[in-house]
Amino acid sequence: MGEIVVVKIGGGLDLDHEAIADDISKLWLEGKRLVVVHGGAELTNKVAEALGHPPEFVTSVSGYTSRRTDRRTLEIFEMVYCGQLNKGWVERFQKRGVNAVGLSGLDGRIWEGKRKKAIRVVKDGRRMVIRDDYTGKVEKVNTGLLLSLLESRFMPVLTPPAISYEGEAINVDGDRGAAMTASSLGASALVILSSVPGLLEDFPDESTLIRHIPLDQIDRFMEFAKDRMKKKVLGAREALEAGVGRVVFADGRVSGPVSRALSGQGTVIE
Repeated sequence: MGEIVVVKIGGGLDLDHEAIADDISKLWLEGKRLVVVHGGAELTNKVAEALGHPPEFVTSVSGYTSRRTDRRTLEIFEMVYCGQLNKGWVERFQKRGVNAVGLSGLDGRIWEGKRKKAIRVVKDGRRMVIRDDYTGKVEKVNTGLLLSLLESRFMPVLTPPAISYEGEAINVDGDRGAAMTASSLGASALVILSSVPGLLEDFPDESTLIRHIPLDQIDRFMEFAKDRMKKKVLGAREALEAGVGRVVFADGRVSGPVSRALSGQGTVIE
């Protein structure tokens, strides 16, 4: 079937969605096999505010920031990610002649993992344990379903949430979900598009782009990853250690973003 490329589209509102759709569609119609994963954090935050259930973010003991996901937050999350955003991407691709199929990690147990019984967080300098949280991590990918779609020339467009082993919806990190998908499919590359040109040594100064990171030095570069970028670097390491050829952090605000990334523009980790 040829090489597979996984593309993760970030949830920033300043990404150029039309340029991304143009480029992915062009690559697909040229015969490349792609699996698309998208986020949607910024729009979800706005909708949650409008619905009177504003987002709450927590920082784990190990220093990673994530969305606090109670049941109401999960419902809003599904509404935005699985509804408006997922079908919006499917429509863009269909307009361009790509037979895209939009699915969440719940569907067909595409993304499966363990729901965390409790999360340990630091709030106002104090350690706390939160138990009514619907979060987890993608541990298994239904590659059979994804490969059957690709073989039939359907392009999968995936989004969180995932499903727990007990059958509950769980919020998972999209970057790490994309990394697990790439490694499970034996992808040649994972392209992660966001609102910056790559990993920056001095965020937000875009002139300080780090162009290349050898895998054996990735921990040293983790110190430059701020906020959400920490999860992206963590996902990159997990993907590469599981056999993905390379990971590229690239700019989702420019024309031809995936093609540029595959030609080496951005931060290349291999």
